[in-house]
Amino acid sequence: MMNHEDENDELAVSKYESMLQRNQVGFFDSNEFESIINHYINKGELDKAKRAIELGLSQHPKSVGLRILKAEMLIFEDELAQAQKILDELELLNPKNEEIFIQKANILSKKGSHHKAIGLLNEALEISQEKSDIYNILGVEHLFIDDFENAKEYFIKSLKINPKDHAALYNTIYCFDYLEQPKEAIIYLNSFLDENPYSEVAWYQIGKQYIEIKKYKKALASFDFAIISDDKFTGAYIEKGKTLEKLKRYKQAIESYQEGLKLDEKITYASLHIGICHEKLNEPQKAIRIYLETLEKDKSYDKLWIAIIKFYIQEKEFYKALKYNNQAIRLNDQHPEYWRLYALIQQRLGKLLEAELAYQKCVEYGDTSLEIWVDRADLLKELQEPYVALQWLEESLDFYPYHPEILYRLAGFLLETRQDSEGKKVLIYALEHDFEYHFILEELFPAIFNSEIIQQIIKTYRE
Repeated sequence: MMNHEDENDELAVSKYESMLQRNQVGFFDSNEFESIINHYINKGELDKAKRAIELGLSQHPKSVGLRILKAEMLIFEDELAQAQKILDELELLNPKNEEIFIQKANILSKKGSHHKAIGLLNEALEISQEKSDIYNILGVEHLFIDDFENAKEYFIKSLKINPKDHAALYNTIYCFDYLEQPKEAIIYLNSFLDENPYSEVAWYQIGKQYIEIKKYKKALASFDFAIISDDKFTGAYIEKGKTLEKLKRYKQAIESYQEGLKLDEKITYASLHIGICHEKLNEPQKAIRIYLETLEKDKSYDKLWIAIIKFYIQEKEFYKALKYNNQAIRLNDQHPEYWRLYALIQQRLGKLLEAELAYQKCVEYGDTSLEIWVDRADLLKELQEPYVALQWLEESLDFYPYHPEILYRLAGFLLETRQDSEGKKVLIYALEHDFEYHFILEELFPAIFNSEIIQQIIKTYRE
């Protein structure tokens, strides 16, 4: 319900906008101008805010509040010297105004002097009657210097004064998350909920913490309480759906995602996971119908493309998979997962050269997973390109210097290309560090594996 102060603010904004429409200049007191300016700043309409500041100062040139707002706008525009000058003048006139300290701290923060900014904010705290906002700003300043423990404490202090400050609550949990303290977060949130039992954000956040420690049933109950507190809380329905998925309760997960979609039909994640749940329920036709309907609405979600491509691969409809894979690559030709799937499809279609080039693209665009190095090496074996394979595996050593899957393959290719001395060295190193993986040599290089000298080396390490 709107309070009397909010009604007065709205009335001032309405009166001001009506004045502008009539191209007239009416009189407003300085407090009304401050309300009008803050209204535009909060809406991000900065040009309108600047115009209101100038008009306000023309009527009230000595107003401290309006001059501070002018300094704030200058800081936002990186006109720090002009802002500093205004604030220095104001401090001489009004040395106990906390907002002057806050804006001076803002300037220092913009310059990267976060420790000095914290010092000024602590001075502001000493003279402030309204400490909640300053605690919040102190929290943010401590985030800038990666002091998450102190940042967390300041956000918690802010919440003690204003428990409805959702931004402060999110920031508090962000600190717990960064510090990898899910159990401590749960203890804090439970104490917060003792005093604020209808805080939908707190229920939502405690649910996410329970997921972190794999207590899914408690998470589910938390999301239910979030929905009871606010039945229009879209995020709670989505997280409840995720939790039900983890519990393999796919039909209920679908229902929860659908509730979320009723509130916001643009949540592609929910539509995607409804399809995934139908796949888990062995309802492939429902799944693909949902995937394709969702794709018509949102072609930008990479996980949706991947789900469709994987679906057709699973169904062994490789040409359909290739069709959607090609479309995905046209939208983003630097997505490594698209190229990984492209390689797989081309292999299934017997187009080994196309697959081999795709594996190179994967690494080029940032996928340096073990599977990429191994799969391309095996493909190069099939293509009878041992020297290319050797070069490729030597590159992989930068990422996996001791992995047996790399080492046994490297030994095999060295021996295949008659680099016997080096090949034996690598093989012995691999056998010493992980004997069990020697089956790789047997599978990929049977002739080499069965040779008398290699069998003798293996026998030595078996014994």
